[in-house]
Amino acid sequence: MGAIPTQRETVSLGADAPSPAPPVARATLAGGSHAPGVARDLVRAALSEWGDLPERLADDVILVVSELVTNAVVHAGTDVELLCRLEDDPEHGHAVVVEVGDHHPSRAPRDNPPETPYETPEYGRGLRLVAALADAWGVTYRRGAKTVWARLLPLAPEPYATDETYGASPVAPLDPLLEALAPEPQPSCRGGNWLNRGALSFLAEASDLLAGQLDEDLVAALTSQLLVPRLADWCAVWLEDEVSGHGGGWGEWAGGPGPRLARVWHGDESRIEELRRALEKDPPRPAEPPRSGPEPFPWPGAALGPCGTALAYRLIVGGRPLGTLVIGRTGTSAFPDEVTGLVEDLGRRVALAIGAARQYARQATISAVLQRGLLPGAVARIPGVRSALVHEPREQGGPSGDFYDLFPAGDGRWCFAIGDVQGKGPEAAVVIGLARPWLRLLAREGYGVADVLDRLNHLLLDDATEAADAAARAFVGPAGPGDGPQTRFLSLLYGELAPFEGGVRCTLASAGHPLPLLLGPDGSVATAARPQTLLGVIEDVTYTSDVLELRHGDSLLCVTDGVTERRSGIRQFDDGDGLATALAGCVGLDAELIAERIRRLVHEFGEHPPEDDLALLVLQAE
Repeated sequence: MGAIPTQRETVSLGADAPSPAPPVARATLAGGSHAPGVARDLVRAALSEWGDLPERLADDVILVVSELVTNAVVHAGTDVELLCRLEDDPEHGHAVVVEVGDHHPSRAPRDNPPETPYETPEYGRGLRLVAALADAWGVTYRRGAKTVWARLLPLAPEPYATDETYGASPVAPLDPLLEALAPEPQPSCRGGNWLNRGALSFLAEASDLLAGQLDEDLVAALTSQLLVPRLADWCAVWLEDEVSGHGGGWGEWAGGPGPRLARVWHGDESRIEELRRALEKDPPRPAEPPRSGPEPFPWPGAALGPCGTALAYRLIVGGRPLGTLVIGRTGTSAFPDEVTGLVEDLGRRVALAIGAARQYARQATISAVLQRGLLPGAVARIPGVRSALVHEPREQGGPSGDFYDLFPAGDGRWCFAIGDVQGKGPEAAVVIGLARPWLRLLAREGYGVADVLDRLNHLLLDDATEAADAAARAFVGPAGPGDGPQTRFLSLLYGELAPFEGGVRCTLASAGHPLPLLLGPDGSVATAARPQTLLGVIEDVTYTSDVLELRHGDSLLCVTDGVTERRSGIRQFDDGDGLATALAGCVGLDAELIAERIRRLVHEFGEHPPEDDLALLVLQAE
């Protein structure tokens, strides 16, 4: 979801090099809502490394990069290639060249004046942004790719021109909390263009603010705070559902629920509810095909009086409509062109943020379903044994690499397992989804502990590796040249419990897993198994098991490495037998209290939350 630089190269000037190459910073960014912010950070760092460039030049470069990357993400949706290069200029000393490429060729961008104020070409404003700040710019088309480039010079600051439109129709200042994020825009004198550095700064910072949100309703709420009262007296945001957003006018899908009025905001808060009721009666009905430009919207006179104007902007990402943004102003017959253009550019960023929030919500739902399927729905109750479990995925609701199980195996036997798969995400989920059923099947077929591990090891070396690689390709993409199948390791502590008169016989084996600890009623602590090889690593390995008896008051603690390797600086929780010491302090506690105490000590060990999945199982003889 985020924009992760998959490649970055920075070449700096070498003081002693005979023919230094021009400093270059390049990166490949994932085409998501975080790409503009990541691009700004990368370029800002590169400009800082390149020496004492004029502050105005550095600011302009960062703003141009932000706009070009945003346009590439909105209009292409592919990975974005970013290049920033410092060049010598005989007249000005330095020039900075920016290139932003995508992999979605399209028609040549247009930069012609619109026929009417509300018919601005889709690409025109973005390129006028570049033209307002750059000495030269252009577009290069190649087969399967398009690159927009710009060359910027260190020009002296020019005074902003005034614009009578703002005097006739004043724009209210931002809320103090947002004022620093969005400086007041003023029309630029460069070419008489409203797209100036103030507007660019507003759009760049608004992108960062919106991209960090993972909930579409919060995106709608932040949008209203950015617009009211600065650019409009009121605004409303309708959101389409996932099914209805595929096309057609609202209310025209068979059985479709139609749009949802997610946010209504007015500069006068006492009028919000009345405005909401009026808007709910008459939702927007946009024309097809969808376009992001402003369309006239019926003025809600019943709530706001007879005089005013309103405009609707369709929120679109990659040709898919996600909703509609409506702005209104009382006492005027039209919005200034400067405002309509700025809101249109902001609307594209809002749509990008809504799309990212929906993608996150879908992934979170899938992860939650996966997690429920990977863990047992209920933990078996064992005669004469109390059990307690703690399982905390690093990503709440997401698939964890840690798993556990406790189930009846028949013939008076119960089995338990606690394991950790190498890696996270879909690959780990596939291995867990295979390992748990295999464990249960082999145990119920009567195989002993050591035999279960032997067979599970062979199965992991075959089917699980193939399945995990297939999952990785499905979620991440095909392997690169020279990338062969990746072995999926599994550390596992597996055991069998057989109650008898006076206690419980426990047969167990550890395959590359943190060793279990046995706490006696007297406070003594001892390891209860021997270390053996991870599963899924070596084919010709034979596993063995150990047997112990749990008597009244004995407690067996089984953990994953999220407990033993919990970090605080350079120290780990289990350094100096830290886990054994913590367990010794639990003497006299029942299983639930032991599990909770160990969990609390692990959390308190570091200043920050744990960075790994955490799981622990306590088995206590009654």
